[in-house]
Amino acid sequence: MQCNLLKPFRWLAVQVCLLCCLLIVTACGDETQDDGKFHLRIAYSPSLCQAPLHLAVELGFLEEEGIIAENVQVDAAHVQEAVGANQVDVGFGLIGKFLQPLQNGLQIKFTAGIHTGCIKIFALPNSGIREIKDLKGKRIGVPGLAGAETLIAKRALFMNDIKIDPRNAEVEFVVFSRNELGQALQNGIVDAVSLSDPAAAQMIESYDAVTIVDTAKSPEFASEYCCAIFVSKLLAEKHPEIAAAFTRAILKASAWVAEHPEEAAKLQIKYKYVAGNPEFNASILKSYNYKPSVKGGYDAIVVSSGQLRDLGVLDKSTDPEKLAKDSYIFFDNVKDTYSPEESVPPKKP
Repeated sequence: MQCNLLKPFRWLAVQVCLLCCLLIVTACGDETQDDGKFHLRIAYSPSLCQAPLHLAVELGFLEEEGIIAENVQVDAAHVQEAVGANQVDVGFGLIGKFLQPLQNGLQIKFTAGIHTGCIKIFALPNSGIREIKDLKGKRIGVPGLAGAETLIAKRALFMNDIKIDPRNAEVEFVVFSRNELGQALQNGIVDAVSLSDPAAAQMIESYDAVTIVDTAKSPEFASEYCCAIFVSKLLAEKHPEIAAAFTRAILKASAWVAEHPEEAAKLQIKYKYVAGNPEFNASILKSYNYKPSVKGGYDAIVVSSGQLRDLGVLDKSTDPEKLAKDSYIFFDNVKDTYSPEESVPPKKP
């Protein structure tokens, strides 16, 4: 009798279990859509230099590669957390700020260098600061101590024999929010600022500031790719063909931006990726070298990680070549770069 009474409850338990399994499968989602295209979560931020990433979505370069893009807006400072939480599959960022997290186990693989430039160090015209050596004994405003802007400043100081070791530092780094850095410079709280574009270019124009380092032009950095694209390690392992397709699409979009900076600037504003004046934004895009290179991104990791090791930012045991090999992936069906002729948008701009 008791056994018979329990039967309905057992049946109900089985049904609940089946329903839960169905919900789990649904929540995980199928990575392909009905039309067979792959659903890809793209981390993006309203950064001007991410033009190739933005326009690969809008001009159909990704769709041409069989990818349906889901834009996930992530503040540049939190991209690493988004990858770690499996909220995004791919993204775009400053190489320097990823190196220490990579050494600590960040689960990404870089796949191509996209452009040079985009970080500037500058001071007010009446400051007397004209070159790196003039920063000795000064205070440099930065948006964060672990950010790429600080790492570039440290590398520039290191190359000019200015000590940055906290125990015997010849400069002081002072952190302010990006919105407060201009006021701190005007009020003399800091003597110089290290900042990324477009905020850096806007501030230099507004204050008629003196540019001390421009990573797009200064000889120490001009040929080094500062920004690169990456894929999650999970995507690279499970779907290498999609990681390769994403890389091809962004390389082609980069080559298109290099040939059409004015149009790229207008489209970024049209699709609400960035704000600002299209002519001013185009002038900044023109200052970057949007001639993407798979090998260029790899070489940038080797150079920057070697210097950051010598600076004490990375472990003293760091082998730059090994770090680059461990954090990079090359695809047989992805060329090192693409010409403008190979980069015609599938959709009309």
